Amino acid sequence: MSASMNPAVTSPHAPLPLEVETMVKRFGTVTAVDGISLALHGGECVGLLGPNGAGKSTLIRAIAGRVIPDAGRVSVFGAEAGSQPARAALGWVPQDLALYPRLSVKENLRSFGRYHGLSGKKLEQAVGRCLVWAALEDRAGELTRNLSGGMKRRLNMAAGLIHEPRLMLLDEPTVGVDPQSRNRIFEMIEALRAQGMTIIYTTHYMEEAERLCGRIAIVDHGRIIALGTKEALVHNSFASRSQVVARLQGREGKVAAWVAERRGKITDSTAEFTVEHPSEIAALLEGAASSGLELVDLSLRRPNLESVFLHLTGRELRD
Repeated sequence: MSASMNPAVTSPHAPLPLEVETMVKRFGTVTAVDGISLALHGGECVGLLGPNGAGKSTLIRAIAGRVIPDAGRVSVFGAEAGSQPARAALGWVPQDLALYPRLSVKENLRSFGRYHGLSGKKLEQAVGRCLVWAALEDRAGELTRNLSGGMKRRLNMAAGLIHEPRLMLLDEPTVGVDPQSRNRIFEMIEALRAQGMTIIYTTHYMEEAERLCGRIAIVDHGRIIALGTKEALVHNSFASRSQVVARLQGREGKVAAWVAERRGKITDSTAEFTVEHPSEIAALLEGAASSGLELVDLSLRRPNLESVFLHLTGRELRD
């Protein structure tokens, strides 16, 4: 991308790129979003992590103006979400591909550019810029339906960026792509970050959030239950403690009871404990042996973002 895509520098008193204030959204008797508040500053990339049904998609659709909150407020650079100024400032890359399969790559970009009011020389410049950013120059005349999955994803992202928005919503942009395509998408996002774009990034992959996002919001049951940098989230959940992961054999109920007595957690027959000092492991081993439990495997590790997620939600991210 060219330098012309750099978002404008805002003054300290300018409206924030995104403000969500105590948003509530219900669908019948189900509360999808339950009082979420979130603010993004210019140039930051905030990751949204949460199990399926946590409320992430509803929040994203509300920011895009596709869902009207029952309570609270959502604004984009000070404009109400869904209003013309908000739509002009926002780029949305949905999880499901939103492309015209019978049009070529360049025709898709032209169509999305016209949708955003571009025409003439400005439209052609935007198309050329996006082709370069997505590394699709040599596929400009190819029908979209003939592209690989990774190329379609990159085109989907380029279509969301055609009008030079200042805030991007990226909803799981690497779903279903191979590792090489995923790395290319990472490079595209890192290029946006380097130019000061403000980004919300939802993902089911911890490593993506750790690599791309400065702050991470963990969403569960319609609420943000933790928000901060990876380092802060780990510290707040575990302080200086380490994790002991053990696989034990014995009667299921007996193993579960023994783990609970020692304030551990058990998931898929694997017990997890936190210890301040490695010397505490010996007491765990002795306790397991005296209770008639057989130790199959044991490891010591520092907590990471996945540890935090499991600690706070009791679930794996992909559950």
